This record gives sequence, structure tokens and C-alpha cells, in this order.
Amino acid sequence: MNDTNTANAYLRTKVMTASPEELRLLLLDGAVKFAHQALSGLEQTNHEMIYLGFSQCRDIVLELLNTINNEPAPEIAKSMSDLYTFMYGELVKASIDKDAKKLKEVIGLLEYDRETWILTMDQLAKEREQGVGAPAQPANAGAGAYANAQQASQPISFQA
Repeated sequence: MNDTNTANAYLRTKVMTASPEELRLLLLDGAVKFAHQALSGLEQTNHEMIYLGFSQCRDIVLELLNTINNEPAPEIAKSMSDLYTFMYGELVKASIDKDAKKLKEVIGLLEYDRETWILTMDQLAKEREQGVGAPAQPANAGAGAYANAQQASQPISFQA
């Protein structure tokens, strides 16, 4: 088995065994990775890297947008929907205009969302350990979810 097949098998196993929280983190990791690939392509004038990076990143952002669960916290879901819609639009514009500055702004937003999601996952793990009414499956709440959950003093149901 060559290195590519080994890497694909590893990724497939990782995805198939991941929790809903971990799947969302994998999506965010992928979006950041492909956005950086597009940025490298812009810097190197490598059209294949540009195309693949932008298209994969857009697809992932669209998947994040489409998997938002409105039920547990509609106001957070609306904010996240607006954020992903904005990022998608900026990715389209950056791709058309070959605008590295716009792309870097989206990368910053994706990285912030990823960091916030990790904090949310840590909080969920702590709540589960303490037996607090932590939900069985986390939602695609994203950036700011933890802060809003703390302010509301109510458990939020999360689902990927």
C-alpha cells in the first residue's frame, strides 16, 4: 500500500469513528487547510492549487452552513448561518478576483471558529465528566456558542 492509500485509509477510519463534535472539527481543519492551499496557489501563481483550494474550502463552508441545527438556540444558529454565508461569499469573491487579502480574512475567521469549537468541545467534555446535563450530540453552534451558553446558564443541545 502506498503512502496516499495509507493516508486515505487513516482519514476514512478517523471520519467513520469520530464523534459529531470531532467531525465538525475535521471539517474546520479541512476548510483552513484548503484555504491555505488556495493562498499558496495565489502566491505561487499555481492555478491548480488555487482552484482546488478554493473549491474544497467553499464546499466545506457550505457543508458547515447546511448542517446548522436551529432547534437548541435559534439566535446562535442565525449568527452562525450569517457568518458562513458571509465567508462563502468572500471565498467566491476572492476566487474570482484572486484576492489574497479577502482570503486571509476568511482564514482568520475559520481559525477563530476552530479555536472556539475546541473550547466548546472541552467544556462539553468537562460537563459530561461532572454529570451536568450535557447533550448527547453537539450542534453546529460554532464561534461564540460557549460564551452564549455560559450567559444563558442553560445547557445547549449540540448536534453535528
